[in-house]
This record gives sequence, structure tokens and C-alpha cells, in this order.
Amino acid sequence: MQLPYVYRVTKYDPADRDEHGHYTGTEDTVGDHGEIEAACLQAVEAFAAEAGIDRLSVREPQIPSLAHFGVERPPDDFGLDGLFPTGLAGFHDGAEVPLGIGLELVRLMLRDSGAWCRLETEGTLAVHVGWDQYLYICSSRPCEEALPRTRELGLFPERLDASPYGMEADRENAQRPGDDDFWAGLRWAVAIGRAGLLEETYIEGASRWHHLTHDAVDTIRAGIAPRARLAVWPDLSSDIDAVLGALPTEGLIECVWQDKDGRLHSAVADEYGFPELTTRISGSDAATLLSVYADERVPLFTAVMPDDDGVVRARWQTEPTPSDRNWAFLKTLHQGEIVTGTVTHIADFGVTFVDIGGFEAMINIPELSWRPIHHPSDIVSAGQEINAEILGVDPIRERVSLSLKALHGDPMHLLTGLIGRTIVGRVTKLVPFGVFVRVEDVENGFEGLVHNSELADWRPDSPQLGIQVGDALPVKVLDVDPGRRRITLSHRQAASVDGDEADA
Repeated sequence: MQLPYVYRVTKYDPADRDEHGHYTGTEDTVGDHGEIEAACLQAVEAFAAEAGIDRLSVREPQIPSLAHFGVERPPDDFGLDGLFPTGLAGFHDGAEVPLGIGLELVRLMLRDSGAWCRLETEGTLAVHVGWDQYLYICSSRPCEEALPRTRELGLFPERLDASPYGMEADRENAQRPGDDDFWAGLRWAVAIGRAGLLEETYIEGASRWHHLTHDAVDTIRAGIAPRARLAVWPDLSSDIDAVLGALPTEGLIECVWQDKDGRLHSAVADEYGFPELTTRISGSDAATLLSVYADERVPLFTAVMPDDDGVVRARWQTEPTPSDRNWAFLKTLHQGEIVTGTVTHIADFGVTFVDIGGFEAMINIPELSWRPIHHPSDIVSAGQEINAEILGVDPIRERVSLSLKALHGDPMHLLTGLIGRTIVGRVTKLVPFGVFVRVEDVENGFEGLVHNSELADWRPDSPQLGIQVGDALPVKVLDVDPGRRRITLSHRQAASVDGDEADA
């Protein structure tokens, strides 16, 4: 939400700007680490006091990337060690800090120490630090006391329409949360050998890598930083020679490898760093190469960790992968819903695949028709547009099962009226325990079973008495059970009925 009162607070006199707004005065753009810096902090404190704020939240924290090959983390943790007892671990999106620590973060940003963030109290106050000692303070109040106090400190507050460092969350794409469903999907992906690495970006510019095994997933989840971005990747390869052989001739590449002690490392290198990179991973147990270019760096699926109440409040988003787009689409589907799709193909094992809005759902052969069929092509064909009912949505395995027959009444229910009647049907199949007889005069009509014990003149040595497929056989309908898809017939009882009572 954009706050209504926005001020640019600087040491630069507006009178020393040209018609384009460029500063032409003599003030140095480097911080003095002295009186002016102290004045900036006092100005922030004055705005906070007028807004009634004594705590601020860290939003979108970032540091210079730690991924580059050969770059080691500075010993002072970008100045955060003295502010957070846990160092970088305490510097996360959503971390609530007392105003005093917030002011020290402003000091670090004014000194361009590497760590940067937005400091905000939702709906009330926001503090942003830009280049060249520019300070932007946004408030829900006119700040009638803070403004003169800021001028007394020798600074120049200027009213703006908006802070250039304000952030509006981009919600064009639904963000997948790192919730129970995500972790269940991750376990499944690990179990089938699809996934093996988890990349945790806990601050912009800083990531941790986790090796995924079935037993490690819960432990890894418990240690993930609040609001971290997650990306799931295939496992490392133990064929180190093949990994090294895949190094490009030029450009940047990220390598992730596991050493002999089981620890994961990552580094970004270009062609000048490949020799050192090769040396470092030659003795590793496993490794992989990942592109650093956004259009080529596509993980299996991604997520952002929600807060403890399950709500994703982090404003940064992951770039959606095909799997993430599937997740977003599946969230719109519900069991029992009717969808329209196009048959794409019929698999050799009988499953029919249907495109519904760019996602491929499937219909198992029993769900194509209430009546018995030999092959899906008896009912549908590739390119055909059909309506079907959603039987189930499995977001973990990314599956949607459909039913064509669910849109039509079960014709077997109509046959319950035949119970107790004698009809003549055609024998369709002989089995060791009896014969099947079609009880409807259509090619794919329902069939019932005449058990051997219900055959007339049944004898153990010759149970089916010369009955052949295609024979017309009088049978009495003993039972029709649509739920169990079972029709029970008796030839023996039909034989006792006068022929003129049978239905042709």
C-alpha cells in the first residue's frame, strides 16, 4: 500500500538543482560517518516518533551475491554481526526489529556496507535508502513535527508522490507456498528419483544448498529461513568426468558439488575460473552444472515459505516453472466439476489423455463407458472435443482423473426390472466356472454370468454340456447389482419355464 506522505530527505539543497533536477552543488555523495549521518538517523527517529512507531520490519533484505567463485563472506557479515545475534540468519524478510536496530540498519545502508533492505511498519511508516545518501521516508501522517525537526538538523525534506524504492507485490502469477502440500510433493519427487537438491535463497544474494533424501526432508524443512525462496533441482551426478565434460567453452556457469565429507558447495565461474573449478570438483563425490541465465535456469518447481499461519507475506516471487503453472491451474479445479477438453492421444495401455486448458488429464478405460468396451477408440478418438467430470485432483503427482461416463446415467439400473424374468441371450464367453450371456440385444450390451451350478443338467465331468459361443440360451435373471457391476443368471431355472413364457 502506498503511504500518502512521502519525503526525500537529503543533505542536498534543492536550490542547487538544475531544471532537470540534477544536483549541481558541492556536497560529496559519500557519507561523512559523522554529523550528517547522525542527522539522518535523528530524522528517521523523529518521523518514527510522530508515527508512534518503536519497531520496524525488515523487508526484501539483500547482500552482494555470495555465489561467485572465490568470493568469501566478509568477516563482519556486512556489519550485521553486531545487530543480530545469529548474524545473517536474523536478517530475513519479516524480521521485526526495535527502532534502535532499525536505525543501525539505516546507518549500514548509508555507508553502503553491502546489506540493504526496506524498513517498514505496514500502513504506517516506511524507510528506504537509495544511492548517494538519498533517504526516503513514507508516512501515513503529515509529519508536522518531524519536518521542522529535520530542517533543524540541516537536512532538506522534499515532498514526493512516491518513493522510487517502494515495492508493490507482483501477483500476476499465483505464488506457490512452501506449505504441507509442497513438502509432500517434494517427498514424492525424492522417492521417485526426480529430485535431489533444494536451493534455499534466504536473502537476496545468498543461498544454501541441501541434499535431499527421504530421511532428510523433515530436518531440512525445520531449518529453512523464514520467507525463503525455494527451488527444487534434480540430483547430483556421480559421473564427475561427464560433469566436467559439459563445461561450456565460455560464459558463466554455476557448479554445485558434494565433497567427500558430504558437504555441499557452490560456485559461479567463467572460462577463466574453469581450471580452478575443475581442480576443486575433480575429487568430489558428485556434482552438477546449472545455468546462471534466467531463461535457462529452470528448476523442477519452486515455492516461497509462508508464515506460521500459512499465509505467504513475502513480496518477492519465484519465476514460475511448468510444474508451478500446473500447480496454479490444479488449484482452480474441483472434484465433480465438468470440464471441456480435447482428446490428445490414446496410450497403448488404454488410458485416454485429454487437454483441459493446457494441462493433460487422463481417463482410465473403465471411466469411458458404463457398458463394456474393448478399447478406448470404441468411444473416443484423437482430436475429439469432449465434456467430462473431474473425479479427482492430485496436486502432488500433478494428475487429474476424468470420467466420461459420469455425465450419463448408468443403464444397468434399467435392467433391475428384469429380475425374476426369463430371457434369451447370446453366449459371449466360456470360462471354467460358467458361461457369460449378453442380456441386451446390442453389440456392447451388458453380460451376466451363469455359474456352472446354474446350468441345466449340470455334471462335473461335462459342466457346460456342449454350449458354444454365439448360442442362444434361455436364462432367468436372478440379480442385477449395478454397484458391483454384476448380473447373476440361471439356465437351470429358465429351463423349467415353458418356452412360451420366455422373452425372445
